[in-house]
Amino acid sequence: MYESQRMILDPAIRDWVLIPIMIVMVLVGVLRHHITMLLTGEPKIPQLKAIRESKALLRGMRTRTMANHIPPYAFTVRKAYLADAFEKGTYLKNPGTQKDSKNVANPMTDPDMMEGMMEGMKKQLTNMVPQMIIMGWINFFFQGFVVIKLPFPLTPRFKSMLQSGVDTRDMDVTWVSSLSWYFLNLFGLGSVFALILGDNNAAGVDMTAMGSMPGMMPGAMPGNAQPGQPQDFNKLFLAEKENMLITAHEWDLEGIEERLLKKYNKTVKSTVKNTIGKEKAIQQEPKKDVSVKSRIKAAQKTGNRRR
Repeated sequence: MYESQRMILDPAIRDWVLIPIMIVMVLVGVLRHHITMLLTGEPKIPQLKAIRESKALLRGMRTRTMANHIPPYAFTVRKAYLADAFEKGTYLKNPGTQKDSKNVANPMTDPDMMEGMMEGMKKQLTNMVPQMIIMGWINFFFQGFVVIKLPFPLTPRFKSMLQSGVDTRDMDVTWVSSLSWYFLNLFGLGSVFALILGDNNAAGVDMTAMGSMPGMMPGAMPGNAQPGQPQDFNKLFLAEKENMLITAHEWDLEGIEERLLKKYNKTVKSTVKNTIGKEKAIQQEPKKDVSVKSRIKAAQKTGNRRR
């Protein structure tokens, strides 16, 4: 049924629905970037202890992942040192308070946590308001429009995603509605924004901020930290210590000689036999005994040369 379908779209749909939605999405993204820059201001310089706290955790993870590139004794020393430091809380920003406190710190009493919460709320605000306005605009003016046909086939599972707002059971999956075109632009204009505003821009969709919105990202992991929520580095260090202790080590250069010989089709036994045979031949080579007559003749020759 889908193969025999053929619909001709009015060119006015392209000029007054398809292109305007894309242009509005680009302009709103640029405006959102500048508003976010005005609200957040210059990024705050992190404290040295906070940087050391995060880098120490990263050091433990890299030691585990790159363990096979160092000798066994070097990995053993590093594992013992990092496990002891993580256990004692050496790299914590506030070792005494964070290690001994059993209750979660109140974010209202910490200025850094309060500032992080405010930054998260600002990002949520700049993401929610433009999306609500554009979705309301599209639903009011372009509800039920079919705007484009994709040039490649798709399975029927994409029908609900590409034909939002169009309740037709027999329409081909490759046709895209106006609301679905909005979502495709929302998640697909990242490269355009990177070309216009640079890599570190705030024009695209902030997935972290969307994950913190209730109902926006149903597949978000519940264990992930929300924006502004502090991380308990003491628990992270203890978990990293357990991972360090159970990490198995196998040096990559173990038996490298045998592997190198096998690479060049050289057997280990034949090579060892050849080297041992040459050493024995050198050791068993008979030494020539110098007779008395030859010594006298050599002395006479040297005397004649001196005369």
